[in-house]
Formats: sequence, C-alpha cells, structure tokens
Amino acid sequence: MNKLVIILGPTAVGKTDYSIETALKYDSPIISCDSRQIYKEMTIGTAVPSAEQLDSVQHYFIHSHTVTELYTAGKYELEALELINRLFSEGHETLVMAGGSGFYIDALVNGLDDFPSADLPLREELMRRLREEGVESLRLELKALDPESYATIDIANGQRVVRALEVCLMTGKPFSSFKTSPRKARDFEIEKIGLTRPREVLYDRINRRVIQMIDDGLVDEVRSLTAYRDLAALQTVGYKEIFDWFDWQDGLTSGPVAGFAAGRRGGSPGDGPVTSLDRAIELIQRNTRRYAKRQLSYWGRDKDIRWLEL
Repeated sequence: MNKLVIILGPTAVGKTDYSIETALKYDSPIISCDSRQIYKEMTIGTAVPSAEQLDSVQHYFIHSHTVTELYTAGKYELEALELINRLFSEGHETLVMAGGSGFYIDALVNGLDDFPSADLPLREELMRRLREEGVESLRLELKALDPESYATIDIANGQRVVRALEVCLMTGKPFSSFKTSPRKARDFEIEKIGLTRPREVLYDRINRRVIQMIDDGLVDEVRSLTAYRDLAALQTVGYKEIFDWFDWQDGLTSGPVAGFAAGRRGGSPGDGPVTSLDRAIELIQRNTRRYAKRQLSYWGRDKDIRWLEL
C-alpha cells in the first residue's frame, strides 16, 4: 500500500531539514502543510525554506496562493488529496508531508465535518471586532454561545475564535454541534512522525530565529503588506506585533492616548503599547514560544504520532 509520511512538530524544531532528508531517502517531493507558507506575499515571517532548500527537493503548497483569497483547511484537504493521489498514480510509493498546522494535518488525515460555508460580511465584522476589541471580548461571547468549543479549541487563536463564533451566529447552533462526522477513510497508509527538542533548546532556537527574521528584513516585509493587514492571513505572530509598532508610531502624531490605544489593539491584556522595535521583537519571541507550546499540547492527544527528539 502507498504511504504518506507526515513530519510535524512545533515551530523552529527543525522540520524543514528533517523532511528534506526524508524526502531524498524516498525520492519524494515535499507536500507542505503550513497554513501561512502557502501565501506568496509572506516569506520571512513564515520561515519559508531557503532557495537552496527549495531547489534540493520539489515542494508543493509553498507560495502557491495569495493572501487576498480566502483559504481554508477544507480547501487544503481537497487540493492536497488531489495532489497526493496524482503523485501516487505517477509511481511514487512513499510521499512526505511536512508542517506545523495541526488543523490542516487533521483535515488531510481525518477529513473535516460538513461546516456551513463562510458568511463573509459577518466574518469581516467579527475580524473588525477582533482588531478593535481584542480576542477576549469574542472569547467571552463564544463561551456563552458554545461552552464546549470554548473548552476545546485554541482560544488564543483569534482566527479560530472568529470562525467558531461566526458559525454560532449564522446558524443559531453551537459550532461544536457540527463536529459529528466519522473519520474519513483514506486509501493509503499514514505514518506521523513528531519532532521535539528539549524545551530550553527549542525556545533558544525560536528566539534566535526571530532575530534572524529581523536581520533578513521582516520589518520591510510587514510594511509592504500594510494594505492587507486586515485579512485573516495577516493575523499571525510576527506580523501583528510589527503592525502594532507601526500603529504606535502613527499614533504619536495624534498624541499619547491615540498611540497607546493603537499599540494595544492587537496585543494581549497587560502587554501595553509596542513603543519600539525591541519591544516588538520581545513579543514575537514570547508569542512564538506560546504558539509552540500550544502546538505540542494540541498533538499530545494524538496517540498515532511517533515522537522523535532531535
């Protein structure tokens, strides 16, 4: 039977190098499973593989879509399955998938429930509220409408909260009530390999990666995306914090109160204004470490993963 090897793990653990080694072993391309590296406008802040790494093995779903088009895990499930089946039909016996987006991996492995289509005007309104009120206000509304989803989804992820709340408001039913479909069968074997490192090593790698992103031009990349900052794709660690710094700089022209409000817009309670690039870097490092912790917690429930410490 054909096999799909999925290499997963927290951000900065070393998935790219390991997946390239594995792909070369099986003479396979790499099917990326990263919900941000798919966007052609986002390179530095998403840690897209280097040109040399991309040249060493063919990659799919890297810079394949644009931030201006709504992309979902459901679309990924359909497009990735079509690609996988085509590659198997062309003679590949083993394929390698790599990424850190747990929801996308679950969509590919298990299939998604039949959620209602997006209500774009409602989503835009909720995204506006997310920007202006912060995620806490939306979390409390979700808790009142759907306590089960509040207890199970990543409530620190504003985009996830928006989607769950959107379904609740547009259907009058809890988001969790749609999660009833059985696991979908796949006609190929799936092996999951999870990569880990000691926490202090992983956190050091994260901190150093953020500094490297800044050196590589992250600030200019974020500035080039200002026109798109309200899109879902840009509600991402590494971009939000720089935008908050830009807001503070812009707010200074309108007085300290405006600057403080702008600096707090996308942050967590107690973060305070992002008054300098150094502060933005600190927040990116902290929020990335928190993201890595949530990734590991998410996968901790999956007994099918074979863990490998690097």
